[in-house]
Amino acid sequence: MTKMNKRLGMLTLGALVAGGGLYVWSGMNPAKATFEPSRLATVEQDTMVRSVVATGKVEPISKVEIKSKANGIIERLHFDVGDVVKAGDILVELDKENLLAQVREASANVQAADAALLAAKAQLEKNKFEAEGPDVEYAKRAAKRAEDLAAQKLVAQSEFDTAQSAYELAMNRQKVAKGQLVVAQAKVSEAAAQVAQARANLERSEEQLRNATIRAPIAGMVLTRDIEIGSPVSSILNLGANATLVMTLGDIKEVFVRGKVDEADIGQVRYEQHARISVETFKDKKFDGRVTLISPMGAEKDNVTTFEVKVSIDNPGNELKANMTANAEIILEERPNSLIVPEAAISYDAERKASVDLFDPNEPTGRRKVQVKVGISNGTRAQLLEGVKKGDRVILPA
Repeated sequence: MTKMNKRLGMLTLGALVAGGGLYVWSGMNPAKATFEPSRLATVEQDTMVRSVVATGKVEPISKVEIKSKANGIIERLHFDVGDVVKAGDILVELDKENLLAQVREASANVQAADAALLAAKAQLEKNKFEAEGPDVEYAKRAAKRAEDLAAQKLVAQSEFDTAQSAYELAMNRQKVAKGQLVVAQAKVSEAAAQVAQARANLERSEEQLRNATIRAPIAGMVLTRDIEIGSPVSSILNLGANATLVMTLGDIKEVFVRGKVDEADIGQVRYEQHARISVETFKDKKFDGRVTLISPMGAEKDNVTTFEVKVSIDNPGNELKANMTANAEIILEERPNSLIVPEAAISYDAERKASVDLFDPNEPTGRRKVQVKVGISNGTRAQLLEGVKKGDRVILPA
């Protein structure tokens, strides 16, 4: 064998030995399993909260739609959207020229009716006086005296006739006065009714004039302004709910969210229960609230029964605006210092025993199954009472 052949043989033998050793080493140390970072979740220690969420719109505790009691044209607007008003502040003024003319006319009618009533009363007093016949008795005595003197031939017959005629005239005047007394009393009653009617018309005209000035019934913020200067306004007294909407006022220092809770969860919701409210505008901020209304009757839609719940929220900085979409998380149960993992990391065997797969690089498969005891859950995250510690990493299903 030549030197060249010997060298080739030795190299081949060395390669075989090295390859065999590498094979043995790789058999003793198999490749470690790897997991994508998205499949690993760290066991956290935090407050575990079980809750239900009611989604709805932010609404003011008190909200008033302002409509006019008078018809007219908008002449002045004193506030705009976002302005804060006090109860009694003048919001809107209508054109008052025609209304002022109506008040003056009604006032003149009252004066005329008062004068007519005074005249009717004076006529009644005159009739009463004449009905009493104050000159009848005198004329009667004068006629009797003239009759006696005429019988004694002491006066002429003509004097007796004159006295008798005066007596008869006095009697007739009394009779007529008594007949007119009823008419005079009726005229007084009629005049008094006309006075009352005229005064009622005056009060109505004055009320319409006052209604032309629209004032704020509550303290709050102008949420909407639905008219402009020069716009016609129809009265709520004439058109009711179809009357012109002038403004909407609301007190947003305290607001609420009206949402719906499934019948499976409503039994755990209590009056004054704490809630946390989130809105899209303030993604990193939570607002504290409390349950202030639980509907006693559910509503069914698409075979699902829900109950209306109202969650009130203090809003001193007016950060929450009316009609913002909000999620009210009603806290059913809260446990601090809990070990928390994603709900998806927990698996159950046929006996409903819970376990999780911990990431363990020392294991050939990179994972180690451990039995755990589950506490409360909110549907996405769960509390573990036993089996893991803070900082462990659990493997999520693929």
